[in-house]
Amino acid sequence: MERKIVGCEVITPSSSRDGPLPEPAARPEALWGTTYKIKTPLLEHALYVTINDLVQDEDGGRRRPYEIFINSRNMEHYQWVVALTLLISAVFRRGGDIRFIVDELRAVFDPQGGYFRPGGRYMPSLVAEIADVIERHLAAITPATEPAPEHSGDATGFPAGARLCRKCLTRAAVQVDGCLTCLNCGDSRCG
Repeated sequence: MERKIVGCEVITPSSSRDGPLPEPAARPEALWGTTYKIKTPLLEHALYVTINDLVQDEDGGRRRPYEIFINSRNMEHYQWVVALTLLISAVFRRGGDIRFIVDELRAVFDPQGGYFRPGGRYMPSLVAEIADVIERHLAAITPATEPAPEHSGDATGFPAGARLCRKCLTRAAVQVDGCLTCLNCGDSRCG
């Protein structure tokens, strides 16, 4: 180099944020909440997942998750459960699109193997089942914008003749355009 570097400057596009992330909303005295029970063969005692929502309008029709708590008599996993609930609650409070949490948690696999829930749906881990609870809760508090899918006749919500998916191990694989495709995770034999 013929010249010395005497400084540096970072140039950001004008469309970037001009300030820090917004502060989370202050917690009101009371929140609407729903508690879900998870009974897994991996634990002697059930887990109870409570998700509390911040009501965003006067009639209570628009809600968004604000915090999550997981409780059980089983204290074996207390440390990671508390850490998980603190992190998920922090993401809930920031707002925005939080559906990515479901995908991230669902990707966790138990090295001891998962288990089948009643109805034949495979759960790769307890964390993945917590993701299912969050997904069900988000569906319950999100106003319906499209018609509900037709009832398939079994407890899983997938067609009765579906086969076991090789990737997510859910009975949700059906023939689509000549390819065996999973309706749960999207895996396809055709690529």
